[in-house]
Amino acid sequence: MKSMEEMIQAAQAAAQTIQKQMEDAQNTLDSIQVEGLAGGGVVRIRASAKGRVIGVSIDDTLLVPADKGILEDLIAAAFNDARGKADAVAAEEMQKVQMAAGIPPGFKLPF
Repeated sequence: MKSMEEMIQAAQAAAQTIQKQMEDAQNTLDSIQVEGLAGGGVVRIRASAKGRVIGVSIDDTLLVPADKGILEDLIAAAFNDARGKADAVAAEEMQKVQMAAGIPPGFKLPF
């Protein structure tokens, strides 16, 4: 039987391993890109899986001053589409880390 000190050291090593895996997963999420679309693709927003907006593309046909409100709505819709996709990718990546660490499915981590 292991001593209490050995068990504590093993637990600390496991915690450090999980923390490193979580940091790696967060870095991976920032390198994964998703694209949100609105208006049939006339407005596009690229974002990282962490939700960082990387770029916005607006079709030239939308650049009419009278359509400013429509354009603003489409940009918001594209961003929300990208954010939803980013959340889905982030959840998948975090689930992979949890499974690799032996954490039961559905267990919520504070990250």
